[in-house]
Amino acid sequence: MAAMDVIVDSLVSLRRTHAVQRNSPWIFLLICLVGSLLKELELVPQTYFSSSKNVVNVLFVKVSWGWTLLLLTPFLLLSNSFFSRNVSFLSRRLLSLAVATVVWYVCTETFFYIEDVTGACFESSSSHVTNKEFTSKAACRRAGLLWHGYDISGHSFILTYSALLIFEETSPMPFLKTVSLSSQSRTVLNLLYVALNLLMVMWVWMFACTSVYFHDPSHKLLGTVCALMWWYLTYRVWYLKPLSPGLPPQRQPKEQKQHA
Repeated sequence: MAAMDVIVDSLVSLRRTHAVQRNSPWIFLLICLVGSLLKELELVPQTYFSSSKNVVNVLFVKVSWGWTLLLLTPFLLLSNSFFSRNVSFLSRRLLSLAVATVVWYVCTETFFYIEDVTGACFESSSSHVTNKEFTSKAACRRAGLLWHGYDISGHSFILTYSALLIFEETSPMPFLKTVSLSSQSRTVLNLLYVALNLLMVMWVWMFACTSVYFHDPSHKLLGTVCALMWWYLTYRVWYLKPLSPGLPPQRQPKEQKQHA
């Protein structure tokens, strides 16, 4: 697994650079603004990813939260267990994923509600006559009609939030590179780490595609800002407090030395 070790070392080195550590959260805001401008100016040609039916969107993005939890849960449990096998500690760390899931659910349901209360049902995209029989997007679309409301971009939100969650929860990896692990544990940990980084790159790419091909600028900006806000309130404010899931262990050097 020498090749895997080289890949992991390269990813860890890249992730530890000052530019990546400092600017990674805000790159989403930049992509959103630049991508929206390019879309409005119609400067980006149509490609395979300009269709919502592309395979990455259908198989990954539409269930992005599931993919994120599927890979991040075992990584969080395995990586954090090397700092402490205390059940209370591991349970608290798992709460970060539970909190993130609540944030994801509440935000997406709020977006759906806003689109419902601000929208109306139309016969077609060119029609200006509303069909008052249908008062929700779901009922309107089931009838084969078109719903038009204020559609805050769920894609912009979930892709930003998922990528930031992965970025934060995989941050203990540099410390774990110096810990003596069994061959099996090292292999599993490395595979999960590489898979999560690939997933994060995919989320950033699809976020960029969303920015240049879909939604109105304000829809994308609100979705992105919402994700950044909840990332900041949790990982930069609440998780610094004692009564919280806490930050990933690598942010607690004194405790790391003690566990090591």
